[in-house]
Formats: sequence, structure tokens, C-alpha cells
Amino acid sequence: MTYDRLVCANCAAPVTEGRCPVCRASRERLREQEQGPFAGISPAALAALLVVLLAALALLAHQTV
Repeated sequence: MTYDRLVCANCAAPVTEGRCPVCRASRERLREQEQGPFAGISPAALAALLVVLLAALALLAHQTV
């Protein structure tokens, strides 16, 4: 989830504006989470990668039998 649509429960302003300390803390926490190794990959691309890996494992298992 991105923080551009989140509304702060403390001040009722968008979190991206960072009007209160709660907004700023939430915004920083979400920014840190977005820095992961797969942050730039869409969920659809991750699902496709998973399907390809499973197919490769199935092919490998079929060849060893």
C-alpha cells in the first residue's frame, strides 16, 4: 500500500502532507518499508515470477525421475 491515499486518524489530513507527528512517523515508516528488494516490482510481476519458478522446478523434478 502506498501512503498517498492514507488519511491520518490523528489530524484527518493526508499522511503525505505530514501535518502532525503521527503523520510524519507513519510516512517515514512507510518509506522504509518501500525500500525492500522487491519494492519496485508490481504484484503481478511477482506472481508471474513465481509461476515461472514453479514451472522450472516441475521441469527439473520431471527430468530427474
